[in-house]
Amino acid sequence: MNKFFLILLLLAVVRADDNFRKLENKSFKEGEKLSFNVNYGFVTAGIASMEIDGIRRISARNAYHVLFRVNTVPSFDWIFKVRDRYETFIDTEGLFPWRFEQHIREGNYSKDFSAFFDQRRGKAKTSGGQYDIPPYVNDILSAFYFARTLDYSKMKVNDMVLLHNFYNDKVYDLNVKYLGKETISVTAGTFECIVVEPLVQEGGLFKSEGSITVWLSDDDLKLPVKVKTKVVIGSIDAELTKYEGLAGKLTSKR
Repeated sequence: MNKFFLILLLLAVVRADDNFRKLENKSFKEGEKLSFNVNYGFVTAGIASMEIDGIRRISARNAYHVLFRVNTVPSFDWIFKVRDRYETFIDTEGLFPWRFEQHIREGNYSKDFSAFFDQRRGKAKTSGGQYDIPPYVNDILSAFYFARTLDYSKMKVNDMVLLHNFYNDKVYDLNVKYLGKETISVTAGTFECIVVEPLVQEGGLFKSEGSITVWLSDDDLKLPVKVKTKVVIGSIDAELTKYEGLAGKLTSKR
């Protein structure tokens, strides 16, 4: 059989087997870019960005290519230099990941990790081997974007949504606890927010794991307005400074 027709046949089989969920997403789209100041106490120690820089074809599916970067500012580098980068590829219809990469450079600590999620066969493949995963398992970055699409309007304080996060060679529970509503002001403006607490067991967006609180805009976009992470000494706050390429109207901004 001609190789070209064989490839077409294989692609047709893949599409026929794709009975993945289809979820509505009013929260983000290709081209969204968010910028944050990362503050340690009263000092701006770094800059962070979250960007959906395009739609890529992966495993015969369309996926959002999401990049998250954290860099300390030059004046803070001599104290504790950070150059972190995370990437995920999120299925545009089902909002689950196909691939994840983590590259951490924090002081003298470094770590590189990547995983391919074979969501059709329920396997995660890393340099360490192949592991079983539940349907629609997340990485920490895709879980963050998925949490933006959830409906919190009928939740009560301390209600939780259970997700699953794969990291290294294990699947961890990732509960998202609803804490209520609050109005806060950051550089980008004053926002009415939903407050949630992701209960991250492993593989967070910083090397030092700790309590995390996230303020999301109280509208369809659920834009991350502020993230507070408690560390060994004090806390690190990431506050929204700029945004562009939003999927809709930011109605929560006062």
